[in-house]
Amino acid sequence: MCGIVGAVTQRNIINFLIKGIKKLEYRGYDSSGLAIVNHENNIIRIRCVGKVNKLITKVNKKKIFGNIGIAHTRWATHGRVSKENTHPHISSNIIVVHNGIIENNSILRNFLKTRGYIFYSDTDTEVIAHLLHWEQNKTKNSIKNVIQKTMKKLHGNYSMVIIDKNNPLELIAVRSRSPLVIGLGSEENFIASDQIALLHITKRFIYLEEGDIAIIKKKEIDIFNKYNCIINRQEIVSNIKYETVNKGKYRHYMEKEIYEQPRSIEKTLQNRLKKNNTINFLELGKKEDILFCKIEHIQIVACGTSYNAAMVSRYWFESLTNIPCDVEIASEFFSRKLAVRKNSFLITLSQSGETADTLSALRYSKKLKYLGNLTICNMEGSSLVKESDYYLSTKAGIEIGVASTKSFTTQLTVLLMLVAKLANLQKKRNIEKKIVQSLNVLPTRIQEILKKNPLIKNMANQLSNKKNILFIGRGEYYPIAMEGALKLKEISYIHAEAYPAGELKHGPLALIDKNIPVIIIAPKNSLLEKIKKNIKEISLRGGLIYVFSDQEFDYEKNVNCIKLPYIEELIAPIFYTIPLQLLAYYIALSKKKNIDQPRHLAKSVTVE
Repeated sequence: MCGIVGAVTQRNIINFLIKGIKKLEYRGYDSSGLAIVNHENNIIRIRCVGKVNKLITKVNKKKIFGNIGIAHTRWATHGRVSKENTHPHISSNIIVVHNGIIENNSILRNFLKTRGYIFYSDTDTEVIAHLLHWEQNKTKNSIKNVIQKTMKKLHGNYSMVIIDKNNPLELIAVRSRSPLVIGLGSEENFIASDQIALLHITKRFIYLEEGDIAIIKKKEIDIFNKYNCIINRQEIVSNIKYETVNKGKYRHYMEKEIYEQPRSIEKTLQNRLKKNNTINFLELGKKEDILFCKIEHIQIVACGTSYNAAMVSRYWFESLTNIPCDVEIASEFFSRKLAVRKNSFLITLSQSGETADTLSALRYSKKLKYLGNLTICNMEGSSLVKESDYYLSTKAGIEIGVASTKSFTTQLTVLLMLVAKLANLQKKRNIEKKIVQSLNVLPTRIQEILKKNPLIKNMANQLSNKKNILFIGRGEYYPIAMEGALKLKEISYIHAEAYPAGELKHGPLALIDKNIPVIIIAPKNSLLEKIKKNIKEISLRGGLIYVFSDQEFDYEKNVNCIKLPYIEELIAPIFYTIPLQLLAYYIALSKKKNIDQPRHLAKSVTVE
């Protein structure tokens, strides 16, 4: 969850560390810090609570110089938000930054206390620093061997970067179920938990694999795998432009990413939609069709926004291919004993590919009798991609706003293409054709709805002072209502809940009054007349109603309708997501909230 950067160079690295950690602030922004070893071989550490800008101000007041150093931005797991708990942590000559959780840290802490170590923080990271120091003093081994011995004592998911002041010419990076990427330079090298932090300085990267230990020097890198064998990892040249990780003309990353969706979906569709109205997933290959023909049940696991996308796809899979589909929150999936259905196929969804609960669910599923597994993910080279049998990229591009937008719509786009592929294998060519034709016009349709911005902004001004808001929808629009409520609560801190429209009479109707707005998704489809009855029920009880629909509504004064353009029914759930994203954004903007970095949250949830 936290952000890590490090460097060993010929030049002063302070500006690099600051710039790199600023780019990783989306991973955690409770506190931040850095440490360097200067030319006098002294450790200089600067830490502060709050956003990285506070660290920048503090660093700029001091003239410090170093060729080797590490920096960290924290999302608190062990220990409250305080300067004492802020990384880096030091034990004599050992400096450590860490992402993840050490599950047995209490046992290790007690062990180290009996050996005379004094703890100044409540973090599990300080345990790592002291344990490394103790092991080094006990064995007098090389730092690599010390780390290997220490790793055997650590239980959990983690990555860490270490500097030994007694050998200030190298960084040591360790990956254990939490990502790290090396950036390659000219007589300088870098490490980070995400390539975003390094794009301004290099395009050449090496992703560490599970269990790797990398010794990083200015002119060379040695990587040892989990079997202690030196190994060459593939170098990857990134095609991501550094400019794409800037806000450009937009006030927030979230706003930028909402408006990027037509282009992101175009990229997702590129080379996958054929002129003969068929779907072509070249990355799966043709032999996988034999496996896909055996599927009698689909199980999807995901978290958060990805879970909502999965819930939408359940309606598509069952109504269009007649394949039963179940969706479960990842943390619940691996927390119970499962009964796997015959010829069931597992699908995981994740923006980052590092979501801890989803990874645990995938690993758990491999002990069960699934036909196979597929991940739909935005990050090539992520843990989820590497550990899955098959992989479909959403191609959304880098998403920095904590509240996912284009990741959600591109996930839905890939899921609908997958439905079309299964329909093709079932010889349902008419369904595949309709899906392809609808997806072809989707980017244009989204461009049209983005023009409704002024109407939605006006609606946001009317709702920004509300404390509770209900979202309702029917069928596949119930998960879209869930996503709308999630976006609103994430960035505006307004309590928002979603309900299936048919459930109103089973409890939620008791909440209806003039103070609780109800946002209703009401497209023209077979359920429109039913949703109209729900609108009438709320209206008669004095509820304040806002309707998103492609139809005109003529009700009482307490019913407000935003008329949306025509949309093909198959892609309508994706389409109706956009106004709800804009609504959440403008409500949060009017409330002057920190939209890109909402409190207590981080972009990638890499800890359970």
